[in-house]
Amino acid sequence: MPPDNPLETFRQALAGASRALAHEPELELSFTAEGSGASGKTVRVPIPSRTLPARDVAEARGYADAAALKLRHHDAALHAKGAPADDIARAVFDAAEQARVEALGARAMEGVRANLASALDLKVRTDPITRARSRAEVPLATAVQLIVRERLTGDAPPQAAREGLKLVSGWIEEKAGADLDALGLALDDQAAFAGLATKMLRDLELIEAEPESDRPEEQGEEDEEGDTSEGGESEEEEEDESGGGEGQSEIRGEPEKGEEEESETDWSQEDMSDAAEGLAEDAEEGMMPVRPNRPLSDLTPQFDYQIYTDRFDELVEATELCDEEELTRLRAYLDQQLVHLQGAVTKLANRLQRRLMAQQARSWDFDQEEGLLDAARLARVVINPAHSLSYKIERDTEFKDTVVSLLIDNSGSMRGRPISIAAISADILARTLERCGVKVEILGFTTRAWKGGQSREKWLSEGRPPLPGRLNDLRHILYKKADEPWRRARKNLGLMMREGLLKENIDGEALLWAHNRLLARTEERRILMVISDGAPVDDSTLSVNSGTYLERHLRQVIAWIENRSPVELAAIGIGHDVTRYYQRAVTIMDAEQLGGTMIEQLASLFDARA
Repeated sequence: MPPDNPLETFRQALAGASRALAHEPELELSFTAEGSGASGKTVRVPIPSRTLPARDVAEARGYADAAALKLRHHDAALHAKGAPADDIARAVFDAAEQARVEALGARAMEGVRANLASALDLKVRTDPITRARSRAEVPLATAVQLIVRERLTGDAPPQAAREGLKLVSGWIEEKAGADLDALGLALDDQAAFAGLATKMLRDLELIEAEPESDRPEEQGEEDEEGDTSEGGESEEEEEDESGGGEGQSEIRGEPEKGEEEESETDWSQEDMSDAAEGLAEDAEEGMMPVRPNRPLSDLTPQFDYQIYTDRFDELVEATELCDEEELTRLRAYLDQQLVHLQGAVTKLANRLQRRLMAQQARSWDFDQEEGLLDAARLARVVINPAHSLSYKIERDTEFKDTVVSLLIDNSGSMRGRPISIAAISADILARTLERCGVKVEILGFTTRAWKGGQSREKWLSEGRPPLPGRLNDLRHILYKKADEPWRRARKNLGLMMREGLLKENIDGEALLWAHNRLLARTEERRILMVISDGAPVDDSTLSVNSGTYLERHLRQVIAWIENRSPVELAAIGIGHDVTRYYQRAVTIMDAEQLGGTMIEQLASLFDARA
């Protein structure tokens, strides 16, 4: 390159550095006297003067590094999907994402950190935040970007912006301080970061939360307008319920046009009026009111599910069904099933914990004399091992109270590998969630006997009344209480391996039982996760009622929980697809699939709420 053209030499050097930083060999860099930015793989940075003064060089390097980091760490489609429509909210959302991608580079490379700081300092000098004299004059996008940058990197805002930032920082911290702390723990996950940023916008009152009570109705409208996502299932139900549309509507738990819409309205006004009374006017936006436990007959309009007798039903703890010695032996057998998965289990627990911890409101104190070594200060330590202030300490804050209830199908069809997978799932989830400060309850459901038990005997002795409804003795098992540590209950999970325990399954009543236990809890968030292998089956009940009696009941219960309850419902199908029952469901065929499945399922629940 000709020695009399230092500007071109600098451009080529800067372009090479940007390609390396972006991991994009086709990146092109050009100088511009107008606004800087990036379009596709072309990056435009402010043109320095011919003599390349240090200030101009630092500015060009900073703009180039910022653009390269965005090419490397930013998914434009994902960002657009979560971006709000409001202009101010969108600007704040964009600013937070830009702070994220720049923080990834700044924390990894000290040179990039210095370049970005120089460019930011020059950029801020022309920003309205430097001239603001009241909170209304402060551009919120700039303020949030500076605060997020400080949270993610520990770097203080430029001196020129500090006075203006003081005008809004107190208000921002009061409204969304916890959200800002949580952002740092989702730094390398754009989707999780976007979810937390959206929650921050909501807490700053820049966007309005969509009321949860409206979502099922909107989904129903979409289905009526021609959504065919469950079209195959609808055809199956029409075959099962040859009587017509009314039965089908009850199975799906979704209102149809006309009379069904009226009964839905009546139920909302009458049955929910008590729950609505006393609801605080300042309740958290989007939260559903907690409803009292209601008898089955009041659950939904025209709820025709009946129980012939519940006299012989039982709720037992695992320790009541076998002695301590047998529990120890069964637990050892379950541990044998985990041997070949031990490495995968450890990795799963760590991955799941990292995903869930990203949802918690935690933060770090940087520049400490002791603690964990700060990777961002690693270069400084290498140069001078005795350098102080190179450590960080995690600042614990109270995690939003959460309880998860695992409801496990203990039916005969789960015998063998499926029940082992279910027990392994419960074991891993309980251990991992407990580490994250989330309480876990583990429940199981089956029947006391095959083909009816004492309930059927009573029905026979009373002359076989027609349409008796549920005709078997329930057995609901408590493996682990929510307030009980996992180490005390670990043996109980071995009970699932016991021969003779697994009989028939009546899922609808089991869901109501687990759901009502969650409603009685005081935690702010309640999640019910069902682990099952498909439809409810009880020969005694189905032999004297319609063939879809238990399935209709299950669908009605699921629809009510998903559409009306504050409890969040999800399901994992073991070897069978349960998406035809649950809106939020996944299927696994073997224990090796537990990793990604459970991580994504639980993380999606936390992300959705965030």
